[in-house]
Amino acid sequence: MGKVLAAGLVSASLASTAAAEPITLLAVGDSLTQGYGLNSGEGLVPQLQSWLQVHGADVNVINAGVSGDTTSGGRARLGWSLTPEVDAVMIALGGNDMLRGQPPAKARENLDAMLADVTAKGLPAALVGLQAPGNYGAAYQEAFNAIWPELGAQYGAVVVDNLLGPIAAQSPEERAAQGLMQADGIHPSAKGVVLVVEALGPKVLELLDRVTPDS
Repeated sequence: MGKVLAAGLVSASLASTAAAEPITLLAVGDSLTQGYGLNSGEGLVPQLQSWLQVHGADVNVINAGVSGDTTSGGRARLGWSLTPEVDAVMIALGGNDMLRGQPPAKARENLDAMLADVTAKGLPAALVGLQAPGNYGAAYQEAFNAIWPELGAQYGAVVVDNLLGPIAAQSPEERAAQGLMQADGIHPSAKGVVLVVEALGPKVLELLDRVTPDS
């Protein structure tokens, strides 16, 4: 009986340890995810992880951001990024497709395939997009901006349709006065990332709430 009891206690201890392991969130993206132009600790991933931990989440966010990556590149590398320890996936791609004027239908096709792969593994997903400006033309803007809500609904993903929305909501004068963007006008500064994370964080908490013990 003593050995049985001891074995039971060991099993319970191992189960407790396993339950206490942090959630692993894979953040697949481009330079906005990677932290282009920022010092260590200032980019999206480290700031997001800190925000999540402050708000009670035991999580490790893997930075799978590659500067310059398109949805095609993300699709090509997703398979080997989905390692066994990954519990949830955030996909934040599409900005470089837009900047290069690639067809919205192609970006949709790639993101559709990525979400299909993630959900096939039983993992919860978040789809994080950007909004096309009006100078791309009304048809392009409409097709591109529709990607995020429509694919999100199709796959039951958590959706953030504009990662840079909190910065875009400010006037150019306000953005400049607060120093929210880097000199290139494309990438947020460390201060800009703070605003982005404050808006993104609650949606990522929603994603983490969907993680099941066996995912």
